[in-house]
Amino acid sequence: MNYNQVKAIYFSPTHTSGQIAEAVVRGTGLPAADTLDITFPQDNKHVEIQDTLTVIAAPVYGGRIAPAAVIRLKQIHARNCPCAIIAVYGNRDYDDALLELRNEAVACGFTPVAAAAFIGEHSYSTKEYPIAAGRPDAVDIEKAETFGQRVAATLQTLASLDGKVEVKGNYPYKAYNASPATPFTDESLCTQCGHCIAICPTEAIRLDEEIVSDPVSCIKCCACVKECPNEARIFQTPYSVVLNKNCSVRKEPECSFL
Repeated sequence: MNYNQVKAIYFSPTHTSGQIAEAVVRGTGLPAADTLDITFPQDNKHVEIQDTLTVIAAPVYGGRIAPAAVIRLKQIHARNCPCAIIAVYGNRDYDDALLELRNEAVACGFTPVAAAAFIGEHSYSTKEYPIAAGRPDAVDIEKAETFGQRVAATLQTLASLDGKVEVKGNYPYKAYNASPATPFTDESLCTQCGHCIAICPTEAIRLDEEIVSDPVSCIKCCACVKECPNEARIFQTPYSVVLNKNCSVRKEPECSFL
């Protein structure tokens, strides 16, 4: 089957999923259509995609696809669109996330012909307790481009868009249990520049007299922590210590094809 363009769709607060998706797009060798970044709330609540190979990437939170990503994917409706689905996880495990992403893609009208789990720096990674720090690195990006090449080659072998790629995971999905901790602000370092407010994917941060986070809408992506120019945003959780201790051995991407 021949397609003349490829489109990236991703939810990527800390840019790991976006980096992988863009590398896969490059690897396909097809002209790239406009990227659909669903990290932030969409003005257009209904998106139509037709006759386009699509790369869909989202991060794994607690063994599931980030809940905000799932909500925004439901706004997309596809017709005659094969897709490659990618779950990006922080070197622990992706559990049921890839299965969930596949099922959500099918519900949107896509046909998943390829799937992959890649590794990105964990949201809870810190300087003291690094967890997959700096990933995706150059090796990951090269493997993502190679995955894109194989996606394009797989399409050439298909006579029709029937079936869906097999992936690891269980249904019912595992329960999603977010850390009860919420990022807070060191006011001695904060200049109230507003960058954290601008980059929060769920609009959970606001400026009252101080910069504060809504613990209900905060998804613990830690974009505000990683990107604060003054290192004034802080996230403390015992999971950082546990993950650093138990998930330090480098894991490599896993890929499957229809």
